Amino acid sequence: MLAAEFEPAVAIARGSRRGSPRAPVSLDARIGRGGLDRTLCRVTDISLHGARLHTYSPLEEGAMIWLTLPQLGQVCATIMWADDFVAGCVFHAPLDDELFAKFAETHAVAERPRSFS
Repeated sequence: MLAAEFEPAVAIARGSRRGSPRAPVSLDARIGRGGLDRTLCRVTDISLHGARLHTYSPLEEGAMIWLTLPQLGQVCATIMWADDFVAGCVFHAPLDDELFAKFAETHAVAERPRSFS
């Protein structure tokens, strides 16, 4: 007889892919470091370790970027995946826990239920 514990697929996916929970947010940020190379983007979720970006020009997987976040300043990140004008990045150093909590609360949006159609 075999015995196994059951864990829902949703919980497994969340636990195995991400180092920390993501907070749904909606805010404008900038990609680039000073001068003319700065471009606007929208951050739609963020965690201590990374963020999802919506951009006006495509980003390439593996590219290193400087992301300027309001109240947090510049963070160095690497693009982990990119699909047209949406990308996910991982920060080179995690955000400070307390600053992140205040930031996520300030920029929070209600998370919409996902549809499975």
